[in-house]
Amino acid sequence: MSDNGLTKVFTKNACPPAGPYSQAIKAAGQVWVAGQIPADEQGKLVEGSIAEKTAQCIKNLKAILEEAGSEIGKIVRVGVFLSDMQHFKEMNGEYEKWFTHKPARTCVAVKQLPLGVDVEIEAIAIQ
Repeated sequence: MSDNGLTKVFTKNACPPAGPYSQAIKAAGQVWVAGQIPADEQGKLVEGSIAEKTAQCIKNLKAILEEAGSEIGKIVRVGVFLSDMQHFKEMNGEYEKWFTHKPARTCVAVKQLPLGVDVEIEAIAIQ
């Protein structure tokens, strides 16, 4: 699906969108991946530690990027949203296993995330 040079990306191998948005958009050689929450392919929230929830968010990012013809190693920027900065250390412990190339990143705590989750991760990658 292409509209004005924008191509919508969808894969069944990641959490389906929880609202009226695309999992990702490809444009001008880049892939803009929407924030991913810790939910599986059926949209079921993953229980467990912050590390486990972070891993699920990143698995979703990975699946979407692969569908778009990209990969984790091509991510140039990451946005991490936490429900509490007390999760920062544990999230980082899992995060650095996946992002060895250390893309630019912002990490902030927000008042509330969709469906009451503790972590959400978005990314921008090149194709």
